[in-house]
Amino acid sequence: MTEDAPGPTPGFLVWRLANKWRVAVDRAVAPLGLTHAQYSLVASLYGMRRSGERPSQRQLADHTGLEALYVSKLARALESAGMVERTRDPRDPRAVRLQLTEQGHAVTGQAIVVVQELLQRLMEPLGGLDAQRARTFTHELTALLDAPLAPPVPDDENTQGATS
Repeated sequence: MTEDAPGPTPGFLVWRLANKWRVAVDRAVAPLGLTHAQYSLVASLYGMRRSGERPSQRQLADHTGLEALYVSKLARALESAGMVERTRDPRDPRAVRLQLTEQGHAVTGQAIVVVQELLQRLMEPLGGLDAQRARTFTHELTALLDAPLAPPVPDDENTQGATS
């Protein structure tokens, strides 16, 4: 008797979808001089600016889920390209505050339009971005992102029994 081979795991599918999305965004924003990671930073700065925030690199790292060191590297590259301004925080000399330049604001506005069109195409199999299936999918992805990934705490009894 043969069993059917199990299908791909949810983790594998999330990984494949994330890679598909990254490649698609890279291609879509390349004509604007951006990579997907740079887009993540400038789009976040764009949105945070609209709500009156001027985040530090650390706050932007927390917001995007990127490593702080990587955010620093990306911010320096974006500064060299004339899209981001980096300034020391007068209240905390260790902190670097970020904001879009006029050029960065203009390019980011264009990139957001391009990526929104891409997102609409990606969500078409679920009925489009405004469909109930897409909203449910977004809710489920949010639940997965909100779940902690802390390592399990070893059970004291099992640990003691293994070492005695």
